[in-house]
Amino acid sequence: MVLVAVLVVHIYWVTRPKAPDEHTRIMARIDLKQDINQDDANQISAWLYAQKGVDHVLCSAASNIAIFTYAPIQNNADAIVSKLKMSLPYNKAQRYMPSEKEMSQGCPVAATSTSYKVYTFFKNIF
Repeated sequence: MVLVAVLVVHIYWVTRPKAPDEHTRIMARIDLKQDINQDDANQISAWLYAQKGVDHVLCSAASNIAIFTYAPIQNNADAIVSKLKMSLPYNKAQRYMPSEKEMSQGCPVAATSTSYKVYTFFKNIF
């Protein structure tokens, strides 16, 4: 019985919601909504890296998308996108926000992982 209580406390402690701290990182995506070339992608990447709290940027000229991670206690993704639209000639740019359905389905990368496939196999059996 004591082990069950310890397990319950441990699960609560590990999964409880926590306020962001200096180690928290959030990933955000910007749909540029216009064609860009590699020079544009490099310019966008450099601009994003210059923003406070941004620590990693990927910008694809093939898909016209920029993805970046940032510290939420230092900056805000909506503010970064607004500044990008004012500072660079990408006024059609929008922050991508997943729909409720997409959020409920979890991480799209996990759907292709072996552990996810095993999980869904057992979920469908039971």
